[in-house]
Amino acid sequence: MNLPNINKKRIESLLSQDKRLDERKLFDYRDIIIETGISGNAEGSARVRIGKTEVIVGVKLGTQTPYTDHEDEGTMITGMEFSPMCGERYEGGPPKINAIETARVVDRGIRESGFIDWKKLCIKEGETVWSVAIDIYCVNDDGNVLDASSIGAVAALMMTRFPVYDEKEEKVKFGEWTNDPLPLTEKVPFAMTIYKVGDKLLADPNREEEDAAKARVTLAISKPGKEYMINSMQKGELDTINGEDLKKILEESEKIYDKIFPELDKQIKSLQK
Repeated sequence: MNLPNINKKRIESLLSQDKRLDERKLFDYRDIIIETGISGNAEGSARVRIGKTEVIVGVKLGTQTPYTDHEDEGTMITGMEFSPMCGERYEGGPPKINAIETARVVDRGIRESGFIDWKKLCIKEGETVWSVAIDIYCVNDDGNVLDASSIGAVAALMMTRFPVYDEKEEKVKFGEWTNDPLPLTEKVPFAMTIYKVGDKLLADPNREEEDAAKARVTLAISKPGKEYMINSMQKGELDTINGEDLKKILEESEKIYDKIFPELDKQIKSLQK
């Protein structure tokens, strides 16, 4: 949606002075609140709020025939929906390009990080594996749905428990759960999106700031040891990101990770107890 020029100029003028509409610093995030266990039917679920932006994520586990090039590994699919309640720009119907892109960016960050131990999702090599379905629903879009969706997906996966599987009948007993968690690793991906508005870079934009952005870069970062790992990177919008911008993005992403991720990790793990 096009932002009125007067609003865009005001945002760019403030940013030129390293100021923002809500008085945050350029790379500060709004408050992030995570809730889990919000669905009685999903194997794992989470609600994430970043400021007024809100998403709900559910994880369902089923079984399927493995892909022929990964016969001893489980599978994953991610879907995203912006419901009409998100805001006036959204309407019902098939997923639009922004929903498809969000789902793919979230999927890639999780898949490429090695966060899920895919081989432990194998039930019978070449015949049956567990499939992980991640469904994301945006309830309110006040900017930065990408990061909220990624955080919600990770939180929901960390809360996921296997349903009962009848080996004789080779069927999942939906509605019955074990205490066995999804096989996850320490390579927890934290996705952050840096936006370019005017000549300035910033994190976690509100709706108006995001509408004023000319370009963005989403990075899914993990830190299983002492070094940062960039698991995936996605550039969005039409304008270019030059080498100087990219260097700044990489520098700030490490700072954001060190500040935000430990708090999120602690918040999620406290909900697992």
